[in-house]
Amino acid sequence: MNVLLVEDEANLASFIKKGLEAESFNTDVAYDGYVGRQLFQQNEYDVVILDVNLPSINGFELCQLIKRENERMPVLMLTALDSLADKVKGFDAGADDYLPKPFAFQELLLRIRAISKRHELRYTTELRLADLTLNLTTKVVTRAQKRIELTSKEFALLEYMLLHKGKIISRAELAERVWETDFDSNTNVIDVYINYLRKKIDKDFSPKLVHTVIGMGYSLHES
Repeated sequence: MNVLLVEDEANLASFIKKGLEAESFNTDVAYDGYVGRQLFQQNEYDVVILDVNLPSINGFELCQLIKRENERMPVLMLTALDSLADKVKGFDAGADDYLPKPFAFQELLLRIRAISKRHELRYTTELRLADLTLNLTTKVVTRAQKRIELTSKEFALLEYMLLHKGKIISRAELAERVWETDFDSNTNVIDVYINYLRKKIDKDFSPKLVHTVIGMGYSLHES
């Protein structure tokens, strides 16, 4: 992930940069709004972090300029201005999140990942794994370019599993997120629908994508 940090306090900027790079985030730092805008125009970033009280161009103004040039760019305001009025001003400028100083670095990291994920999903039209494709706009599912007909519940189940591919998803989580109900350990409805998916997207194809993790749930990944 490529991050642009615009922060005029050198020690704080250095602390954040080191922390982000320890998490394998490539981080560019600008110490004033003008340089921050130049870097934004010259490079490709996944997230922008802005202080508010910046030389040349303040954070609110810079946020507006960034959003005007790329409305899809996730922007997090990181500032000592923590009043409700300041937060409203930040969100009105187009910020996706607002974190007051002082802050815990772990929270900053979580928020960066969250806004990045939200933007990724907001503008995603297709979910993919191997040769399996699910189009969120047309509601068409294909495997090896062969169209697969799914019911609405099968589609919702596959969509959720694709959004969380590679992770172990419990039956309780599927019940809550896909069926929007509390998990009933006496029903096998989730197992039945998992088998429906297996027959439709795995039976005649390779590699197998739907996996049972005994005692824990299910996972969608390549074998």
